[in-house]
Amino acid sequence: MDCVEVCPVDCFYEGENMLVISPAECIDCGVCQPECPAKAILPEKKVEQNDRQYWIDFNAKYAEVWPNITKRRQDDVPKDAKEWDGVENKMKHFSEAPGKGD
Repeated sequence: MDCVEVCPVDCFYEGENMLVISPAECIDCGVCQPECPAKAILPEKKVEQNDRQYWIDFNAKYAEVWPNITKRRQDDVPKDAKEWDGVENKMKHFSEAPGKGD
C-alpha cells in the first residue's frame, strides 16, 4: 500500500480486498508504479488495447463508491501478500464491498 502515500493527487480508493485508481483524478505521473510490489499498476499503453476500456471503466466505477485512501496502514497490508503475488485469476476473489478509507 506504499503506492497510496506517494500519489500526489490522492486518487486511490479502497475496496475490501483491492485498490482502484480514479481515471478522472490520476495525472499519469507514474510515481505509484514502482511502489507496487505486485506490479499491478500499469500505464494505459502497457494494457492490452482490447482490455483498456474495461479497466478504465472498472476503476472509475469503484472510485465513485469506495472511500479514498491516502495513508498506508500497516495493519491493512495483507499478511499473505507475498503468497498472492503472481497468482493468476485473482479477480475471482474480488469483493465489491468498500474498504475503510482514511
